[in-house]
Amino acid sequence: MRNKVNREIPDDLLTADKKGYQGEYYLDGKYVKKDAPMIRQAVKPVNSKLVESIREACERCGAHDGMTFSFHTEYRNGDYVAAMVAKVLIEDMGLKDITVAATSLGSAQKVMAKYIKEGKIIGVQTSGVRGEIGEAISAGELKTPAIIRSHGGRPRAIQNGEVHIDIAFLAAASADKFGNASGINGKNNCGSMGFAIMDSHYADHTVVITDTLVDFPNEPASIDSADVDYVCLVDNVGDASKIATKEARMTQDPRELMMAENAAKIIAATPYFKDGFSFQTGVGGPSLAVNRFLEQYMREQNIKMSFALGGTSKAICDLQDKGLVKYILDTQDFDQGAIEHFTSNPNHLETDLNQYANPSNKGALVNNLDYVILSALEIDTKFNVNVTTGSDGILRGAPGGHPDTATGSKCCIIVTPLTRGRMPTVCDDVVTVTTPGDSVDVLVTDYGIAVNPKRQDLIDCLDEAGIKHVTIEELRDKAYSLVGKPDKLEWEDKVVAILEARDGTILDVVRKVKPFEI
Repeated sequence: MRNKVNREIPDDLLTADKKGYQGEYYLDGKYVKKDAPMIRQAVKPVNSKLVESIREACERCGAHDGMTFSFHTEYRNGDYVAAMVAKVLIEDMGLKDITVAATSLGSAQKVMAKYIKEGKIIGVQTSGVRGEIGEAISAGELKTPAIIRSHGGRPRAIQNGEVHIDIAFLAAASADKFGNASGINGKNNCGSMGFAIMDSHYADHTVVITDTLVDFPNEPASIDSADVDYVCLVDNVGDASKIATKEARMTQDPRELMMAENAAKIIAATPYFKDGFSFQTGVGGPSLAVNRFLEQYMREQNIKMSFALGGTSKAICDLQDKGLVKYILDTQDFDQGAIEHFTSNPNHLETDLNQYANPSNKGALVNNLDYVILSALEIDTKFNVNVTTGSDGILRGAPGGHPDTATGSKCCIIVTPLTRGRMPTVCDDVVTVTTPGDSVDVLVTDYGIAVNPKRQDLIDCLDEAGIKHVTIEELRDKAYSLVGKPDKLEWEDKVVAILEARDGTILDVVRKVKPFEI
């Protein structure tokens, strides 16, 4: 069948409980079951939950063939814990048929690509996949299709029982011997642990892994000891210096700064830009740079932001320190400046992914967003955005909170260059739909601005402010004139990944590219 974004979904993936994408507000008014099965082991009083090794924790938690384990990626490229756990389960204990349920997968977990090729990891459920793991999945090495969900879709699936976590292994900067754990007060701080909290609540067993043991009680705790079975002390949980990636650094590129300035102009021209507005930026350089130009308009109009949401960088922390942002609601920290700010500012608050973006709870924070600034690998003339696969069809990205914030916000602005290398960013059809065009309002490129025709109100605002804009078809034509129209990819029938919409319907599938070469 073809779903609401005109993507062909194989019939064998569709069931009474798993439909094709029906539109951005499909869940509205529907009752959603919350029946995540959990095993809770009653325990007698103990002096400590400390164990000697990860293996001992695995054995005590009943690690077995066919299990699902989870972990969070607040340490991003500096994470050590996921690889350590995978090696213990697969190499030391000899377990097989493992499913990995991660907030994201990348270079820090590249050993899992080997286990996928060996057939020992047979399932992947994640909010993003990059590097060697993405290449292995794209090559069809994974036994079952990977399931890719947004940051809001992941807690929805955990609550509804679609993802059952046997053991959650949660890296923490510090913990006490009973399991109260935090992303601060250690030698490798990550700041907010918003990615980990949901797993600790719903996993059958939770193991905290830390490199800094502190006196009881370790408060305030991100992970509560009531949810923790065991604590394991290791030499290092990760390298905090690798949390900041090149994509998450403030740009100095004149082209990107120009796009950021234009995005700020658009925000200032809309009716939501008033005292108490709310705001989120994505991780891309141009997106982060919008903060720099937004300050000018806020001061000119003497207005302040009520809250900044989502992944947090030093740029938004600086705005708070200048008195321009009341609260920061933080799911993850993108750099050391944000981590340090999280440890010291009482109005910089930790937010878990359920509260942040779950579409089946009673009021996700994304629904209160006025503006979100996001990036794109591709955007097509229907305003569908791809941040999941490269132009070659290989898994190279992450939905993250992209579709959640686009749907929840009053104004979603995509900031992206018209071309990257020899590839057009604006095109007829994206390779993979990550965020449906119905949720996207404005596109800002280095060659012009386009507004989704459904947002006549925003078109009127830009016209009144004298901000020039063109149709997205004109931007596509310009992109093709600069770099040419790429040949269409050829696909095999094999589905290597399923991309779920945030409500759990199937938004798109990723097939194996033909021929595939790594």
